[in-house]
Amino acid sequence: MNYASRCLVALLIYAPLALAGGRPDSHAPIGVMADHMHKKGELMLSYRYMHMNMAGNRDGREDLTPTEIATSEPNRFFGLPGQPPTLRVVPTKMTMDMHMLGAMYAPSDNITLMAMLNYVDKEMEHVTFQGPAGTTELGRFTTTTSGLGDTSLSALIRVTDGLHGIVGLSLPTGDLKETDRILTPMGGRPSPRLPYPMQLGSGTYDLITGLSYMHFGEGWSFGSQWRSTWRLGENDEDYTLGNEHTLTAWASWVLAPAASVSARLAGFQRGNIDGQDPAIAAPVQTADPDRQRVRRVDLAAGINLGGIPWSGHRLALEFSIPVYQDLSGPQLETDWQITAGYQWAF
Repeated sequence: MNYASRCLVALLIYAPLALAGGRPDSHAPIGVMADHMHKKGELMLSYRYMHMNMAGNRDGREDLTPTEIATSEPNRFFGLPGQPPTLRVVPTKMTMDMHMLGAMYAPSDNITLMAMLNYVDKEMEHVTFQGPAGTTELGRFTTTTSGLGDTSLSALIRVTDGLHGIVGLSLPTGDLKETDRILTPMGGRPSPRLPYPMQLGSGTYDLITGLSYMHFGEGWSFGSQWRSTWRLGENDEDYTLGNEHTLTAWASWVLAPAASVSARLAGFQRGNIDGQDPAIAAPVQTADPDRQRVRRVDLAAGINLGGIPWSGHRLALEFSIPVYQDLSGPQLETDWQITAGYQWAF
């Protein structure tokens, strides 16, 4: 392509963006929230759908089979009535679907307010090994939970052009007492309170803090964000979930006035649980507060549709896979995650 042709292509793609003041990469990839601010009086409504798939177990960076876990991993609750010395119930797969409704409103050019409501569906598959020892499989079962998750309210505060702070509060609207029918190593089928990963909320008021930055070039953009959730106090069931920290960076490239693609790298860390719910005690790893820590790095790719000719509307999709996982396990490892969303600003 000669110089004149390149100039014509650039004019056709980038001039409409400049004239309209909108571009498909005006927001971060859809997997990043609280990434942008609005002008005074603007309102944005959004819907996100996220699906996470987890399968297989790992301790640290080493994979473990269900049989290895059942014969060698100690049971925290051994010594209590009916508790075997090793973990005899092993999760094999978990899926989580989250529906997120969001709203953003800017009372001024320097402050944007944000609210996020979550509805969560969780499903976990298990294998139960017979009796207090051995490698005989007794059977398999699946537990499910669904309902309202925790709700967040945040303020985005402009620091400089392209940089803003994030300050918010997560409200404990998710349930902590979800139950379902299980299969015990002795063949029983009770319906106890489910372990921590299957509950729907934290049970505490949690502080949200962060910083977010974006820079735009001619046909490209990049950004980064730090965001943390700090648990405040202990919930009514005598425990506190681990703090969560995310650090991410991304780059986007405009393909046309209405389309862009993105690549993103994200580091995530979650701590172990402090305390213990007295109603959660079972020979399964998910019931152990000291088997919840996660350190993970994800690589994601996305596509964004918006700007010209869909001024104010945006459709986006992002797919991510982990490239590094270090788990305080055994724990189920993450296989992949997909996020899709629609945003309408007016």
